[in-house]
Amino acid sequence: MTDARRLVPRTDVVLNDPRLREAAERLGRPVVKAAVAAAQQRAREGDLAPEAVAGAAVAALPGTAGGLHPVLNATGVVLHTNLGRAALSGAAREAIVAASGHTDVELDLGTGKRARRGRGAMAALHDRVPEAGAVHVVNNGAAALVLAATALARDREIIVSRGEMVEIGDGFRLPDLLASTGARLREVGTTNRTTVKDYADAINPDTGFVLKVHPSNFVIKGFTSGAAVSDLKTLGVPVVADIGSGLLQPDPLLPDEPDAATMLKKGADLVTASGDKLLGGPQAGLMLGTQSLIEKLRRHPLARALRVDKLTLAALQATLEGPETPTWQALRTLPEALRLRTEQVLEAIGSGPVTLEKTEAVVGGGGAPEVALPSWSLSLPEAYAKSLREGTPPIVGRVEHGRLLLDLRCVPADRDSDVVEAVQRCMS
Repeated sequence: MTDARRLVPRTDVVLNDPRLREAAERLGRPVVKAAVAAAQQRAREGDLAPEAVAGAAVAALPGTAGGLHPVLNATGVVLHTNLGRAALSGAAREAIVAASGHTDVELDLGTGKRARRGRGAMAALHDRVPEAGAVHVVNNGAAALVLAATALARDREIIVSRGEMVEIGDGFRLPDLLASTGARLREVGTTNRTTVKDYADAINPDTGFVLKVHPSNFVIKGFTSGAAVSDLKTLGVPVVADIGSGLLQPDPLLPDEPDAATMLKKGADLVTASGDKLLGGPQAGLMLGTQSLIEKLRRHPLARALRVDKLTLAALQATLEGPETPTWQALRTLPEALRLRTEQVLEAIGSGPVTLEKTEAVVGGGGAPEVALPSWSLSLPEAYAKSLREGTPPIVGRVEHGRLLLDLRCVPADRDSDVVEAVQRCMS
C-alpha cells in the first residue's frame, strides 16, 4: 500500500505552478515557499488532498507583501486604535502611491535647489488653522509632546494639573513620557479641581512651560473645576495645550472637544494634536504655535529623529486639501440612512439567525468619550465572530451580551456584498 505522504508533490514542482510563480514575483519567494510548506504539511497529515496543495498555498497567500490585512471595520468604533484609527480618504491613498517613488520632497523643481521638506503639507495645515503663526509635523502626538518638553523644559519644570496626568494607551503614561526627556514635573491642584492660583503659586525661575492636557479618553464629573488657557496665558510663561484628538476648528457635532484654532485664540503658545484621529489623516503629531516657538522646535536636533516620511507628508496634505474623509462621513451618517442600508443587507442575507438591532456607535481613538452616535447593527450569534475575523476579507464586529453586532457605519457601501457573502458562509 502506497504511503499517502509520498504522494505529496515536491516543493519545486508546486512552485512551478503559474499562479505561484506570479505570486513569487509580487510577494517574494520566501513568502510563497512558506505557504507551500504549510500546504504540504497539511497534505502529509491527511488534512488536504495532495493534488490540492498548490491551490491551498495560493489561497493562503497574503494580499500584499506588507503582511497587514485590510479589514472591514464593523465595530461601530469610528477611530478604532487596534484597526489603525482613521481610514484614509481615496485622495490620501492616491497621494501615497504617487509619493512612493522618487519625489520632490526636498527639491524645488523650478530652481533645482534644495527646498524645505514637506512645504506643501505645512502650507495646507497652516491654511486650515490660520490662527497659528507657524506649524510643524512630527511622527505622532506623543512625539510632539516629547519634542516640546525636550526643547523647552529639559532640566527644568513642567507645571501640570494632577487631574490631567493621563495614561495615553498601551500602558504609556504622560508623566513617564515627559520625565524621559529630562524635564521635571510639578503637579498642582487635585484630581478634580485645579485653579489658576495653583499654577501661579508653582511658577518659579525653573519653569519651562505650563501644560494643559485634554483628558480625551475619560470624563470627570461632579465637583470639578479647571483653569482655562486664557487664564493661564496671564502667568507669564509659555502655555502648551495638548488637545489630543486633532480637531482643527470648532465642530458642532463635538461641542466639548477642544480644537486647535480656539486654543490658539485663547493664548496657547503651542498646540499639539494627532493627525490620525478626528482629522482623519495619517499618523502624525501636529504642532501649531507662534512662529518663534515653532522655529525653535523645528531646528532642535531631536526634530530630525522625529520627522515624518514622504508618504505621511503626501497623505497629510491630501487629507487637509482633499474631499471629506471617511472619518468625517462616518461621524455624520444619519441613523435613518444606516437603518435602511442595514435592512437591505439583512434582506440579502436571507433567513437565518440574523436580526436588526438598534445600537450606538462611538467616536473612539481617545476622543469625545461622551458622544454617542445613534446607529443600527446586524445582530448575529457570537460564534460567528471568529469565522468572520478569519475570513476573506476579515470582518471585525463587536460582541455585546452574547451577540455579535455588525455596524456598517465604517464599512464602505460598496463592500456590503462582502458582508452578505461572509455571513452566508457562516450560516452554511
